[in-house]
Amino acid sequence: MNIKQPIKYLILLLSVVILSCDKEEERVTFLQGKPPVLSVSSTTDLTLIKDKFNYSSLQFQWTNPAYEFSNGLNTQAVSYTLEIDNTTGFSNSKKVEISFENSLSKSFTVGELNGQLGKLELADNVPNKFYFRIKASLPNNNAPLYSNVVNITISTYLDVVYPVPAKLFLIGGATPKGWDNTPENLVTQQFKVVNSFTYEIENVALKPDGYLMIPVAGDWSAKYGFTGAKQGNNTTGDITFKPAGEDFQGPAAGNYKITVNFKTGKMTVTKL
Repeated sequence: MNIKQPIKYLILLLSVVILSCDKEEERVTFLQGKPPVLSVSSTTDLTLIKDKFNYSSLQFQWTNPAYEFSNGLNTQAVSYTLEIDNTTGFSNSKKVEISFENSLSKSFTVGELNGQLGKLELADNVPNKFYFRIKASLPNNNAPLYSNVVNITISTYLDVVYPVPAKLFLIGGATPKGWDNTPENLVTQQFKVVNSFTYEIENVALKPDGYLMIPVAGDWSAKYGFTGAKQGNNTTGDITFKPAGEDFQGPAAGNYKITVNFKTGKMTVTKL
């Protein structure tokens, strides 16, 4: 029997299979996309008025980036993010990001726009310059493309989650002064006013125990506490609060800065 003949056929068959696999495994590669173009219904100076909360405000529109692959136009979902900042480089840590999927427009009422701009925590009732742009991307934030930047000068109005009290004090077992709510005892635990909606204590010693905030020293009829279960909050970082809430849980022993924001309904506890 001639063994060489079957071996020739086997080699030929393997060559055909390999060539076939190479053809089937042709890679699909990303070719290009076009940065979206952002347009806004108006770029003239704008003053937002609380009484017109439900009125239509700005309308944003943007173009499809037309992502293209080697096998044709993209068929995946495209994610869009409207970014809002008060810096041209969009570098503010409080930069606003509003996400959409497969959408090419967004309309805001006066109240919605005021709420989003308020997250930047700028002064209200005065003109501030805001910058807007669209970021487009494929799934998993791949191939991001940024639009042109549109800037508009806008005056926002003060809109808070809870009415801002005239004063604010820290009290509780987690604090140096304990639960004694007399005015003389709480002098050193009074928050200072930062702006029309923010209070702050720059340096206070805390320990793992309960605490609250009260607007009137010597009076237990009003208090601000945690929005969830008693002492169920994360002890540092952002913590939600509300009137008549539950006791907060204090953090590990140390010195902290506490910032209370009545516009967002959040307090921030930062270790020094």
